[in-house]
Amino acid sequence: MSKDYYQLLGVARGASAEELKKAYRKLALELHPDRNPGNAEAEHRFKEINHAYDILKDPEKRAMYDRFGAQAFENGGAGAGAGGFRRGGGGGGFGAFADIFDQMFGDMAGRGGGRTEAHGSDLRYNMTISLEEAFSGKQATIRVPGTAACETCSGSGAEPGSSPVTCPTCNGRGRVRSSQGFFTVERGCPTCGGQGRTIDKPCRACRGEGRVHKEKTLQVNIPAGVEDGTRIRLASEGEAGLRGAPPGDLYIFLSVQPHRLFQREGADLYCQVPLSMVTAVLGGAIEVPAIDGGRVKITVPEGTQSGHRFRLRGKGMSVLRARDRGDLYVEVAVETPVKLSKKQKDLLKQFEAAGDPEGNSPESASFFARVKDFFDGLKG
Repeated sequence: MSKDYYQLLGVARGASAEELKKAYRKLALELHPDRNPGNAEAEHRFKEINHAYDILKDPEKRAMYDRFGAQAFENGGAGAGAGGFRRGGGGGGFGAFADIFDQMFGDMAGRGGGRTEAHGSDLRYNMTISLEEAFSGKQATIRVPGTAACETCSGSGAEPGSSPVTCPTCNGRGRVRSSQGFFTVERGCPTCGGQGRTIDKPCRACRGEGRVHKEKTLQVNIPAGVEDGTRIRLASEGEAGLRGAPPGDLYIFLSVQPHRLFQREGADLYCQVPLSMVTAVLGGAIEVPAIDGGRVKITVPEGTQSGHRFRLRGKGMSVLRARDRGDLYVEVAVETPVKLSKKQKDLLKQFEAAGDPEGNSPESASFFARVKDFFDGLKG
């Protein structure tokens, strides 16, 4: 094996132990012989990364590799003689694979084993709620199509008066062994589906499955403060398991409708309110709505500019599983009058003629002063 071990795993030479493990785990999942049946190249690469990781995960071996290279572990080198393959032996490098995949797949290479129950499938239910409902929470009643345990056979799948028998393929273990290249893998029994038992006399009502199609009515508690995309799990409310196996779960995915007045960011709400030119100039008071159905009075100071934002503390959304509330931000947009009468236009002209541009409109005066300096600089 002349390839660089670090390149095989796709990491830098200074990679940490955790980075090595993460890279190895990803590659091992991709190249696992069980996922690539009959693919000789994938099996070869799988052996290579196992060998590389088995060396680099050990600090002493890694130091020896960094100093002497791969020859220290090949062709009877000193590293190979120092327990290079701790588990499984041979040149397959199964030790590294076993360290991680024992936890992930269990019962690998003939170690232990027991029946695997065919849990029912999880179900998904999409629910749309308003922003007001997300603020206050609600109790919702939903109807979910799915399966439930057969009442005729009590979920066993066997005709009343009979019982399931031991599966002849796996002898009740629920698992069978098969060879995959250089090691042995255990899988769920295909005959009994991992149950360890088969049905000689299937129940007529459920045809031996132990479950029947049935629509359920459920009460769902939606807490105050939920956000768009929130997932609520109802344990054991999914599909019924096969022949008495545990049921799956039901997941409620919430979608919050866009609001006609408010935009939400976390627990805070934002609202844009048009403001008349007169109120912006002279000051005054306006009332704005709140998400709880009330109204809030805002005092607008003289000379308020478009885009000014007022913060109303504690007037935003509820915070999930807390008594706190976010804030409401009200941004004013000064509205330019339209469809003016002749008298109104004359009054505005009189206002402009009597005004002080620098004093009444300081931002405009400052901007155009900078524009003048800019063009004067170009002429110079």
